Amino acid sequence: MTTVVVVKKNNEVAIAADSQSTFGDTRLAAPFDAKWNKIFEAHDAYFSIAGSAAHDLVLQSLLKKTKSLDFGGRQAIFESFRKLHPKLKEDFFLKTDEEEDDPYESSQMTVLLANAVGIFGVYSLREVYEFERFWAIGTGRDYAIGAMHAVYERDDLSAADIARVGVEAGCAFDISSSLPMTLYTLALGSAQR
Repeated sequence: MTTVVVVKKNNEVAIAADSQSTFGDTRLAAPFDAKWNKIFEAHDAYFSIAGSAAHDLVLQSLLKKTKSLDFGGRQAIFESFRKLHPKLKEDFFLKTDEEEDDPYESSQMTVLLANAVGIFGVYSLREVYEFERFWAIGTGRDYAIGAMHAVYERDDLSAADIARVGVEAGCAFDISSSLPMTLYTLALGSAQR
């Protein structure tokens, strides 16, 4: 459970995430978690996952091992996740079961990523969305999306500012999200900083 957001505004993209992990009714807050940052970098992009905590290390390991991946646009991201799916099953024993009437096997994860090309979401059936302004995933997503919508048009706020507002809203109202947050930014069309 989490609040993760991506924002694109004025040639800047941002990705931000809360720091809490939840195990049923027990929460693991940042002061007790040695590795609370939910965002990681691979293949010139920042990634964050909502769902099972196991997905984080699995995806990090898989992206590190798999060199021939391209995250430079919606179609490229789809092809990369299509290539990763069999490896999730074979190397990491992914259970693909979800709904009986699903048209495809599930990869069981929801991912947001930000890179110099833009901001994207990848869902369990490998659906890829490119977002024009902002988006959020996790249990705090509704609060984050509403808060970012309310402030997006303000001229005095950058992509990072809006991402901060989104995660703060998620943490204020979602029982499974809490501060501190991690936030990364980069310019569209540039290398990461």
